[in-house]
Amino acid sequence: MRSSAKFSAAAVAAALALTTLTACGDSGASGGKDGKVKIMVGGLDKVIYLPAMLTQRLGYFKEEGLDVQLLTEPAGVQATTSLVAGDVQGVVGFYDHTLDLQVKGKQVESVVQLAQAPGEVEVVSNKAADEVKSPEDFKGKKLGVTGLGSSTDFLTKYLAVDSGVKTSEFTPVAVGAGQTFISALKQGSIQGGMTTDPTVAQIVEQKIGKVLVDMRTPEGSRKALGGLYPSSSLYMNTDWVNGHKETVQKLANAFVKTLTWMSGHSAEDIAAKMPGDYAQGGAKLYTESIKSTLPMFTKDGVMPADGPATVERVLKAFNPNLKNATVDLEKTYTTEFVKKAAR
Repeated sequence: MRSSAKFSAAAVAAALALTTLTACGDSGASGGKDGKVKIMVGGLDKVIYLPAMLTQRLGYFKEEGLDVQLLTEPAGVQATTSLVAGDVQGVVGFYDHTLDLQVKGKQVESVVQLAQAPGEVEVVSNKAADEVKSPEDFKGKKLGVTGLGSSTDFLTKYLAVDSGVKTSEFTPVAVGAGQTFISALKQGSIQGGMTTDPTVAQIVEQKIGKVLVDMRTPEGSRKALGGLYPSSSLYMNTDWVNGHKETVQKLANAFVKTLTWMSGHSAEDIAAKMPGDYAQGGAKLYTESIKSTLPMFTKDGVMPADGPATVERVLKAFNPNLKNATVDLEKTYTTEFVKKAAR
């Protein structure tokens, strides 16, 4: 979202390069001027991050007087790198990165909690289905993740460790999402992997794989992870939040309007608002993928009460950096802005 939750050399280099670039011009860390905000999304066309583009399409950013530029990276770890470098003011990505970054000395917080479940699915290829029937069978397998150090990497490691498989006993492979994930599954370069809709819907439709662990609903999250797992969120550097409260409030207002709108509309209504090229598997399949994922979203942007503790427990199960570290969970999120938005 850094194999074993460490920045890879490539990620560090990217962060340094971005820092250099932003230092030479208009620093992204300043932002907020005239309502201009850059937000990096860990995959704009992923259904789990749907509220970002939907807010744009519904015109709620403009209603708040904001000029929001949505950018995209294939994996959350790359989006996080952009935030750390100061190239963007916010990220729509997984909340779990706020904990991981805190133990690295970076104070980042979720300001709008978009989802209460991961929305992720562990799939297995049909070719390997007979030998991979549960996470207990991960040993010796190559499993796809969006990126090393991404939340799909985190969750895959947890499922393995929770089932008695050491993280050293299987190989995570960075294959992105969408067509690159599907191609890796078809070619047999991975036996399974973790991904989201609409990729999941396409895999099942094409009959090249099937669902092994489904975390698209609160119930699925509780079954696989032992509780609600707050995932998709708008998170930002705490210093930036404290220095730009008016802008952050407007962002929260816009996102809460979207979550409220989503809770009162059908998957068909939502799909109709999204860019046409997001429905790569066809309009019907895209609508079905939204319908399958809708239960993960909150209706008000508020962090679930027991969510942060579940995330901490999951990460500490496999992450050596976090295992013996003290995490101040109250500093990893704020409900200040979403509660004012609701009023």
